[in-house]
Amino acid sequence: MNPPVRPLDPAAFHKDPYPFLRSLRSEAPICFVPELDAVMVTRRDDVFALEKKVDVFSSVQPGGLMTVLMGENLMRKDGDEHSAERLQMNESLSPSMVKNQWQQLFYRDTQVLLDTLEGKTEIDLVTEFAMPVSANALRRVTGLNNLSPEQLDWASQSMIDGIANYAGNPAIEERCHEATGLIDQCIDDRLPEVSETPEASLISVLTRAGQPLENVRANIKLAISGGQNEPRDAIAGTTWALLNHPQQLQAIRDGINTWRDAFEEYARWMSPIGMSPRRIAKPYQWHGVDFLPEQRVFLMFGSANRDEAVFDKPDCFDISRDTRKAVSFGAGPHFCAGAWVSRCLIGEVALPLLFERFPDMRLSGKTEFAGWAFRGPLQVQVELQPG
Repeated sequence: MNPPVRPLDPAAFHKDPYPFLRSLRSEAPICFVPELDAVMVTRRDDVFALEKKVDVFSSVQPGGLMTVLMGENLMRKDGDEHSAERLQMNESLSPSMVKNQWQQLFYRDTQVLLDTLEGKTEIDLVTEFAMPVSANALRRVTGLNNLSPEQLDWASQSMIDGIANYAGNPAIEERCHEATGLIDQCIDDRLPEVSETPEASLISVLTRAGQPLENVRANIKLAISGGQNEPRDAIAGTTWALLNHPQQLQAIRDGINTWRDAFEEYARWMSPIGMSPRRIAKPYQWHGVDFLPEQRVFLMFGSANRDEAVFDKPDCFDISRDTRKAVSFGAGPHFCAGAWVSRCLIGEVALPLLFERFPDMRLSGKTEFAGWAFRGPLQVQVELQPG
């Protein structure tokens, strides 16, 4: 049978997707949403299973927004081609490289940034802390140190807006083109340096591996599009959540839980990356629902992570929760290549250093969240009260 049709209000869904997703899990866990021209898969076990069936739920999307606007990166490839490029990228992103190469640099950059906040009484954590922390880390990892943190954040957000622009807004598309043009120029400017003096950055390891320039460009853009907003939003969002749950913050300080626990729970609860698109490659049936070739399917990570059948009280933030069944970084062969960078940057550097420097920090304004494909706080105003 065809999937049931469930229309949505785009503005309301952008502001808060969770009520609609909750109703879908209960009433129509696999359904067609006409406003997005896509089939949504909303239950955790379905998302977990179907993401691994790459012969049906293909990442190859020649006409998809990411491919059209950013080039065909490894996220839009399957099988051996995807595995080969992912293995090459892993030279920069593996757990051992994160520990031995990047962690010390993240720590140093974050300490320098915190020094600049000394003496300030109130800041927006999103723009004044989380954004530059994330951007500085990404400048290190990608090798694009010729981009300022502000430029990198703007480029990332412009690309994210572009690849989620399912309504076809021409102004959003134009900003995305401007961002990709800026990144291409910065890559071109750095190529002679990394050719002469090899380094551990992505631009260096991918060119040394022999990737064609268009592949290097596309994979660097992929790293920027997801590697800036997710840590930025998770740093600010996890801080906000802990300040709203002081008993859980105290549990970390008492050694009962860890900063990593807080990040993993936030990533489940608020899902900075809320979905992953797929293209149906051949006819397929799942739980009586027919999937047809060339259909667009959204695997809804944000919904899967709040599935009542898997998580007790899923709408609650609880850092003592077992998050191992969460799909915050994906579940199949396209599991986020930058997961270990994010875990280190957020759980081992940004959060502990921020709360160590400002142990009496407190919220000073209302925080609003937005987005469903990518979700995060628009601002997090805090008063800094160093102990």
